[in-house]
Formats: sequence, C-alpha cells, structure tokens
Amino acid sequence: MAKALIVYATRGGNTKKIADLIAEGLRMGGLDVELKNASEVKEPGDLEGYDAYLFGSATYHGEMMPSMKQLLFTAENADLEGKCGGSFGSYGWSGEAPPRIFETMKHIFKMNMGGDCLRLKSAVLEGGTVMAQDYGKEIAGLT
Repeated sequence: MAKALIVYATRGGNTKKIADLIAEGLRMGGLDVELKNASEVKEPGDLEGYDAYLFGSATYHGEMMPSMKQLLFTAENADLEGKCGGSFGSYGWSGEAPPRIFETMKHIFKMNMGGDCLRLKSAVLEGGTVMAQDYGKEIAGLT
C-alpha cells in the first residue's frame, strides 16, 4: 500500500484540523497516512519511505511558520524528486504560506505536484471539510 506523509505547522490548531481532513481523503484514496508536526522532523531521514508528501503551514503576518521554513531546509537534503506532493494551510487575511511551500516543492525539490495548493480560512467554514478531503483524494490519485 502506498504511504503518504503529512507534515504541518500550526499556530492555533486550524492547520492541524485541515491536515486531519486531508488524511481522511488520502485514506479514502487507498493510502496509508502518517501525520507529523513540522517540529518532529529533525533530519532528512525522517522523510524517507513515503510515496506522497503534503506540507502545510498557517500564514502568520504574511509568512509561513518558522518550523515549516526549517522543515523545507531539511527537505532539501531528502530525496523527494519525482515524488507526489501537495501543500496546504490556513490563513486569516493573506494566505501566502501554501503557495510558497507549493512552489518550493515543485521547483526546488522537483516533485510531482497536484494541480494547486489548498488554502482555507478554516477547516469547517465554506465547505472546507469537503475541500480538504477532496484535496487528499486528488493527491492519492497521483501515486
């Protein structure tokens, strides 16, 4: 069974909720899923053994969370080229973090990315639950 890793950085818990919903969608798509907080990933080896990777961060003051920035520096030394990927995150006003993560995964890590990143103000507002689950199913379809 294909395996996916979701790594998230959250400030108030909303990005974690989105990660949980994406995990449901990945499981619906037939993948085994592991979730980690970005602060748990200490070295490139912590990213080994997965077929798909989803990285997500809240946007805070126009930036991704510091632990997600550190994760991206760590991931540069992991062998992610050609792996399936996606990015997501929550935001209050601007939502820059998910597209910045997406572009890093696509252009720096050279990953096979889903159509776009997922940006949600909340996991439960304006259809967020279904959108997050559908995003997980979309990424599962790439593996």
